[in-house]
Amino acid sequence: MNNTSKRMSAAGLLIAIGIVYGDIGTSPLYVMKSIVTENGGIANVNRELIVGSISLILWTVTLLTTVKYVMIALKATNHGEGGIFSLYALVRKRAKWLVIPALIGGAALLADGTLTPAVTVTTSIEGLKNMRFGDVIPVPSQEVVIMITIIILVILFSIQRMGTSVIGKAFGPIMLVWFTFLGVVGIANLSHDWSLLEAINPIHAIRILFSPANKVGILILGSVFLATTGAEALYSDVGHVGKANIIGSWPYVFVCLSLNYLGQGTWILHNVSYHAGNGDFNPFFEVVPSNLRLFAIALATIAAIIASQALITGSFTLVAEASSLKFLPRMNIIYPSTEKGQIYIPSINKMICVVTVAIVFLFRTSHHMEAAYGLAITVTMLMTTILLFEYLGKKGKPLYLRLIFLIAFAFIEGMFLISSLTKFLHGGYVTVLIAGFILAIMYVWYYGNKVRDKRESRNAYVRLDEYTDMLTNLSHDEDYPTYATNLVYMANVKYNKFIKREILYSILDKRPKRAKAYWFVTVNVTNEPYTAEYAVNTYGTKNVINIQLYLGFKKQTSVNVYIRQIVHDLIADGTIEPQPQEYTTIPGRDVGDFSFVIVNDVISPQTQLVGYEKWLVEARVRLQNLSSNPASWFGLEYADTVIERVPLILGRPNPSYIKRIKPKDYSNAKK
Repeated sequence: MNNTSKRMSAAGLLIAIGIVYGDIGTSPLYVMKSIVTENGGIANVNRELIVGSISLILWTVTLLTTVKYVMIALKATNHGEGGIFSLYALVRKRAKWLVIPALIGGAALLADGTLTPAVTVTTSIEGLKNMRFGDVIPVPSQEVVIMITIIILVILFSIQRMGTSVIGKAFGPIMLVWFTFLGVVGIANLSHDWSLLEAINPIHAIRILFSPANKVGILILGSVFLATTGAEALYSDVGHVGKANIIGSWPYVFVCLSLNYLGQGTWILHNVSYHAGNGDFNPFFEVVPSNLRLFAIALATIAAIIASQALITGSFTLVAEASSLKFLPRMNIIYPSTEKGQIYIPSINKMICVVTVAIVFLFRTSHHMEAAYGLAITVTMLMTTILLFEYLGKKGKPLYLRLIFLIAFAFIEGMFLISSLTKFLHGGYVTVLIAGFILAIMYVWYYGNKVRDKRESRNAYVRLDEYTDMLTNLSHDEDYPTYATNLVYMANVKYNKFIKREILYSILDKRPKRAKAYWFVTVNVTNEPYTAEYAVNTYGTKNVINIQLYLGFKKQTSVNVYIRQIVHDLIADGTIEPQPQEYTTIPGRDVGDFSFVIVNDVISPQTQLVGYEKWLVEARVRLQNLSSNPASWFGLEYADTVIERVPLILGRPNPSYIKRIKPKDYSNAKK
């Protein structure tokens, strides 16, 4: 089933709640705590601060999450997939420079995917610290918190292979209980002071930014922004559940979140003399009755795990899209279910796991992590706003409406970005380093390909059908030893006839490779899960075969298996010559041996690139060689596979001449 066909259903709504809202749904764990702590503690709060802060939270979530993402961005899906890269794919033809916000935003969002699991799980486990159960304190120190957090994170990353469908069905009911719990606890506390509903008035949000009750001024936005950090993940995860299910489930989620913030605010105002005996203070856990505290911590921990899940699945989608846009090298992608949007990328899963655990060790407490949290996502949101401005133009919206959208959201997100940047030295630098590393990889791969395509010789591609006579003659030329019965090149044959010259160079020039049949195989991945088809073009020969494989995204790319069946088929119908085997352990074997060749580039010394362009292409080639083994992409791990390196000559090489001279006469030389 294609993602675009997903319609709203009870099961779909439940899975959406289980997958999509984990990040934004755990914001109540730390937003009010951060606001109060940054203002100097609970002793320094008053009604104006609390009402104004909650008003800022409610309107931030309304504008950024509801209006921008649910009402506008969810309409900008590419074949059912969302996220900043899908959005870029929709608008990239409008201007070349749009690749810049796409690269920056994508790198920042992937960096955020390493921070969310660390901060949410740590915050939840900290709720257990110093809690007494009879005469026992199971979590007496932050070291124990760290240990438990890491164990949970490792387990979480270990179950990703199961797929989001299975995980969503398991997490959906739990998250439904979580949001209901948030709403019930919130309204129970709000019932003690209904007047706090005045926070709905946006005037209070504006006033608190300039009020002396707010000791940090506009920097309060850095804490407020944490309430909407899951909005971008909501957009990225649309391919996993469908936009109809997100639109249908968001109102309930929003109401429950709003009630909880209001409930926390009510408790704070009625407990301004509160003093935490152990020095820790989190209003989220304090608003819960003491007899339900353990239940709240357990539920919060599970919700934090699900929050991490939302960013992890979103990261998989982003990386897959980045690969298709040539922002990142090709990676091994696993599809755990029959729906294309639900994917698992082992290498990315391991990478995020390692970085997330390292962040826990580095920052140690959730308060320190909050300094780094949010900075990356503000950058992504700002870049998404720029791309949405172009998307609205593509859809024919009037310029004045587009400008209103751009100015309004760029101003709001710009203010949040400035506020977050003030935390740079307190942890924000880690976010910048992670995002910068990812951005550097994407920049090298994308622009390295651009330079290569620009500088590549016009003769880089040749017509395969113009070389069929030469290949046929080589096939029957007994002056050359047989290299293989079937020589198979994994090559992208464009328009059924154009092939890179380096492929034919490998066969004809390096050392002529004689084979009974030359196969040029192109793998095309379809949008259906289990497609298994092939098309053949022999150009009127019995020795040169162009195979176009059409494989569903769920089908294993086992070229070694498919090509053997194709050889049987083509021998049976007389398309190619028989391949009887005299020496074999299999009676009646009619298919010969295979040798698979994959051609990789190396920079030739004749390349006439200098400076920046030369460095960029060399870095791109190194990155290609560091990525996963290309044989695994085609299911050739156990086949006779050769990875050849051919010289990549870019630019117009200057001809090198050497002058011939007469041999020197040494007859009169002194002995």
